[in-house]
Amino acid sequence: MANITTKVSWSSRADESVTAGEGTPLLNGTEQPRHSRQLSEGGSIFQIGRLSTVDLEEEMASDEDSLRGRPKEIPHNEKLLSLKFESLDYDNIENQLFLEEERRMSHMGFRCLEISRWVVCGLIGFLTGLIACFIDIVVEEMAGIKYQVVKENIEKFTDVGGLSISLILWAILNSAFVMVGAIIVAFFEEGPMIHSGAVVAAGVSQGRSTSLKRDFKIFEYFRRDTEKRDFVSAGAAAGVSAAFGAPVGGVLFSLEEGASFWNQMLTWRIFFASMVSTFTLNFFLSIYHNKTGDLSSPGLINFGRFESDSVAYNLYEIPLFIAMGAIGGLLGALFNVLNYWLTIFRIRYVHRPCLQVMEAMLVAAVTATVSFTMIYFSNDCQPLGPEHNEEYPLQLFCADGEYNAMATAFFNTPERSVRSLLHNQPGSYNPLTLSLFTLTYFFLACWTYGLSVSAGVFIPSLLIGAAWGRLFGILLASITPTDSIWADPGKYALIGAAAQLGGIVRMTLSLTVIMVEATGNVTYGLPIMLVLMTAKIVGDYIVEGLYDIHIKLQSVPFLHWEAPATSHWLTAREVMSSPVTCLNRIEKVGTVVDILSSTATNHNGFPVVVQVTDNDEPAKLCGLILRSQLIVLLKHKVFVELARSRLTQRKLQLKDFRDAYPRFPPIQSIHVSQDERECMMDLTEFMNPTPYTVPQETSLPRVFKLFRALGLRHLVVVDDENRVVGLVTRKDLARYHIGKHGLEELQLAQT
Repeated sequence: MANITTKVSWSSRADESVTAGEGTPLLNGTEQPRHSRQLSEGGSIFQIGRLSTVDLEEEMASDEDSLRGRPKEIPHNEKLLSLKFESLDYDNIENQLFLEEERRMSHMGFRCLEISRWVVCGLIGFLTGLIACFIDIVVEEMAGIKYQVVKENIEKFTDVGGLSISLILWAILNSAFVMVGAIIVAFFEEGPMIHSGAVVAAGVSQGRSTSLKRDFKIFEYFRRDTEKRDFVSAGAAAGVSAAFGAPVGGVLFSLEEGASFWNQMLTWRIFFASMVSTFTLNFFLSIYHNKTGDLSSPGLINFGRFESDSVAYNLYEIPLFIAMGAIGGLLGALFNVLNYWLTIFRIRYVHRPCLQVMEAMLVAAVTATVSFTMIYFSNDCQPLGPEHNEEYPLQLFCADGEYNAMATAFFNTPERSVRSLLHNQPGSYNPLTLSLFTLTYFFLACWTYGLSVSAGVFIPSLLIGAAWGRLFGILLASITPTDSIWADPGKYALIGAAAQLGGIVRMTLSLTVIMVEATGNVTYGLPIMLVLMTAKIVGDYIVEGLYDIHIKLQSVPFLHWEAPATSHWLTAREVMSSPVTCLNRIEKVGTVVDILSSTATNHNGFPVVVQVTDNDEPAKLCGLILRSQLIVLLKHKVFVELARSRLTQRKLQLKDFRDAYPRFPPIQSIHVSQDERECMMDLTEFMNPTPYTVPQETSLPRVFKLFRALGLRHLVVVDDENRVVGLVTRKDLARYHIGKHGLEELQLAQT
C-alpha cells in the first residue's frame, strides 16, 4: 500500500511575526507545514491571508510491486472534513432583479404563492403515499412468494431428506432480490421511505425533472434552495408518516432530525403533507384489500393494537422500565461501536460498486444460512391453536399440530416478527429461542446497516429490542408467583423495542410519538419517554448515535445547534478562510473565466469590492456574488460592450437563473472567445449589495449563532473600515468540535 503524505495549511492567526518557513500551531500543540496558495495574478483580484486546505497525495512506495496483490485501500481519517460537500444558499440573494420582482408582486400574488405551497405539500404527501402503497404491495407479494416457495420446499424435503436444497433455494432467492436492490443503490439511487419522501419533494416542488429533461413550467418561483429546503422537510415527514402511520411523529421527526429551519406556517404545511400521505396510503390499501373506504389501516409498519387491559402498568414497574432503557443504551452503544469499525473497513476496501453489490449478496446468503441453521436445530415446538395467526408456520421436525417457534421469528418479514413478539400469547417462545435469536439478529443487523441496499435501522432495532424485551418479561414472570400475570411478555417486548431503537439512533421526542401512534395506545407514553431518555443518556456517555457516527465517518461538515462550549476565546480572524478571491464591481471577463476555471479556486462565493488603491491592500466591500450567478452571466454574454452595441438585447431576468437551477452548467461548457475575454462585466445589478458581515474580532460562538440561525453559506469578515479580510463558510465552523482532549481542530481534505 502506498504511503500517504498530508500537506496542511491553516487560515489561522494573521501573525506577521511568523515567517514563511515556520509551522502554524494547532489547538493540540502540533505544528503543520504552511504554504500560500496563489490563485491568480492581476490587480483586480485581492488575496488576503492564507487558505485552509489539506491535499492527500499517494507516494509510490519502493515495495509497490510486492504489494500489488493486496486489496486497494482508501485512506480514512475521521479528523478530516471533506471539501467535496457543498452548502446550499438558504439566504435569498436580494439583488436588484430580486427586489424588482418582489416589488412588482401584489398582495394577491403573495397569497397565490402561499396557496401554491400548500398545493405542493399536498402533492408531496399524495405521491409519497402512493410510493408507500406500491412498496407495501410489492413487498407483501414478493415475500409471500418467497416464503411460500421455501416453505413448500422445506416441507417436501423434511421427510425424504435433502434439506440442503431448501437452504440453497432460500439463499438464492435472498441473494437475487438483494442483488437487484443493491445494483439500484450502488449504480443509481434509492433509499428508504424517509429518503424517498425527500426525493419526491425535491422533484415535485421544482415543477420539472432535470433527469428526464422535462419542464412543466409550474412552480418556477420555488426554484431556489430556500424553498426546496422547506419542501424536503415536508417530504421527509411524509415518508415517516407513511412508514409508521404516524403523522404527528413524522412532523416531530423532521423537526428533531431533518430540518435546520422551522416556523409555525412550515409546521402546518408539513403536518398537512403527513396527513395526506397517511390518508393516501390507507385509501389505496383499502382498495387493494377489498375494503374500500376503510381508513383504519396503519402505515407500512403495523405493530398491532394493544388493548388497554393488556398494557396496564403499575408504579413499581417504572424502575424496571428505566433499567430496560439502560440495557437498551448499552446494547445500542455496542451496536454503534461495531458498526463504526465495520464502516471504516467498508470505506477503505469496499468502495467500488461491484464490491458493494457482492457484499450485499454475501450478507443475504449468510442471513439465509444462519436463519435456516437456527430453525433446523431448534426444538422449540408450540401448539398451533386458533389464537395463533402465524403467516408461514413451519412444522419441520415438530409433531402434527405444532409449529417451530424459531421459524416464527426468522422465517417471516421483520414487521410480522415484531408483531408476533408484541402480541403472541405468553408461552409462545421459550427463553433459549429468544436468546439465540437476539444474539444472531443483533450481529446480522449490525452487518447489514451500511450496505448498498435500500434498508434502514428502525425495524431491525425494534425486532432486536422486542426479542430481548420479551425475554426480560418471561424471566420476570418466572420469578413471580404462578398466578401473577403482571409481567406480560408483550408489554416488555414493546418497552425493549423502544429501548433498543433509542439506544441506537438516540431520538427521544419524535420516537416517543411514533411508537405511541404505531401501537394505537397512549397508555405507554410516559414509560416510553423514560426509556428513551435513559437509553440516550447511557448511550451518549459511551459513544455517539448511529446517525452522528456515519455523518462523521463521511467527513460531512455538519453544524450542530450550538458552537463548542469552550470556543469563546476564538475570533472570526482565527476561524476565517483567506486569502479571499474578490472581484471588482466592473470586472474583466477574462479574469472571471480564469477564476472560475482554476481548480485552485473552486469557491462558490466571491466578495465584490471597490478598488480604492493601486496596491494589494484590502478593498472595501460592496456586495457578494455566487459562482452560479457568474456562470449564468457568462452563458448569456451579459457584457458591457455587447449591451451597448445591441440596443434590442433582452434584459436578463430572474427566470434565467431559475431555469438553470439547480444543475448550473460547468464553466468548461461555456465558450468565451478571445475578443470576449477583453470585455467587461458589470456585476452591480446581479450581486447581493447587502451581504452579512462580521468584524474580525467577533467571537466564534457569535459567528456560529449568526451563521446557523440565518442559514448562511458565506459570511464576510471585515475590518474597521469595511475592507474584506476573510470569509467564513460552513467548513470553517464545522472543523472546531469538542473531542476527548477538549477543543479540537479538524483538517480540511480535498478528497
